[in-house]
Amino acid sequence: MTLPTNEQIPDDPNQLPPARRRRARRLLAPLDADERAAFLDDLAHRASPSFDFFLFSLLAGAVLSIGLLLNSPAILVLGAILAPLMAPAVGVSLGTVIGSVRFFVRSLAGLLIGSLLVLLVGVLAGYAIRPWLPVDLSQAHLQAQLSWPNFLVLAVGAILTAAAMVNPEGHPGVPSVALAYGLYIPLVAAGLGLGSGVPHLWPDGVVVYAVYLAWGALLGAATLAIMGFRPLTLFGYTLGAAVTLTGVILLIGISGAGAAVGGQVALPTPVPSVTPTVTATLTVTPTPIPPTLTPTLTVTLTPTLTPTVTPSPTPTPLLALVRANVANGALLRETPGGKVIRGYINNTLMKVFPEVVVQDGRTWVHVQAPDGTIGWMDQAVLLTATPAPNW
Repeated sequence: MTLPTNEQIPDDPNQLPPARRRRARRLLAPLDADERAAFLDDLAHRASPSFDFFLFSLLAGAVLSIGLLLNSPAILVLGAILAPLMAPAVGVSLGTVIGSVRFFVRSLAGLLIGSLLVLLVGVLAGYAIRPWLPVDLSQAHLQAQLSWPNFLVLAVGAILTAAAMVNPEGHPGVPSVALAYGLYIPLVAAGLGLGSGVPHLWPDGVVVYAVYLAWGALLGAATLAIMGFRPLTLFGYTLGAAVTLTGVILLIGISGAGAAVGGQVALPTPVPSVTPTVTATLTVTPTPIPPTLTPTLTVTLTPTLTPTVTPSPTPTPLLALVRANVANGALLRETPGGKVIRGYINNTLMKVFPEVVVQDGRTWVHVQAPDGTIGWMDQAVLLTATPAPNW
């Protein structure tokens, strides 16, 4: 008499019997605890960083650097296509949602090492262009600022990459390109600023990268939670809450919430009041001298008013909004048509000065940004309800 052997649980879901495979496809998560553990092991193996991940990160950083130096969006897309599969980013989301500290730290460390390689390539490219400064880095300035279109691309990439990674028949290639586009380009821009010394690229690009990374991990974790993955311990919820809080704090910290206060918008302008002052002066009046009297002096006080300067009230400055045709915003330059200082997204409130310069058929307006930076901006990208002189 022979005893039946125990059923073996295969690591590959495609090796399940047909009936169980059809049942598994109807569910968002594996069937039982054993299959769940096997599935998580397989997913963790695929999400772990490899040598190819680091190698293609270097290649993508080099191509993205060329794209930013040439201000070519097409080359930027090519660099994102050449980037490796962003599986470690999904590993960070998976470690967050299941509460695995070891897997979370391993995936995050691998992703950060690959990102550091991309940053170093940008630094080398920045050092290489030092002899030719100043150069036009308008695309780098736009990529080093938080942009809602870029954030949307990153969000879609994070969600679809996580969904494709947990699906045995999924293909995360295209979503991974969107995820690499959102994460790697700000890092390359920061490296260019660090290597070349151009202001407002470093550390702005690193801050944007941190915001995108936190929200990418959060959206990926939310996608995995919807697909049936849940934390196994209370620490899993704590880790997810920490990632959520980090993303919210970073997003609020670099938003334009303080632009109105920084630009003194709608705040009263103090007008000094005039207080007249009276100054007393001594006037000596001689009295006729009688023959028998000694001369005497009579002191008469004659008040005189000293005119004071009446200050004129400060005129209300002209304000204008950045309204460029492109979603990323417009550029602020040192001189009309000169070196780029930095870029500002649409709806940024600018203080407009009276100076206007027409050069090569374009009208340049002297403006001040909410952060205090003063420069020149093309009049065509500014919108104001009250026109200024020579506007």
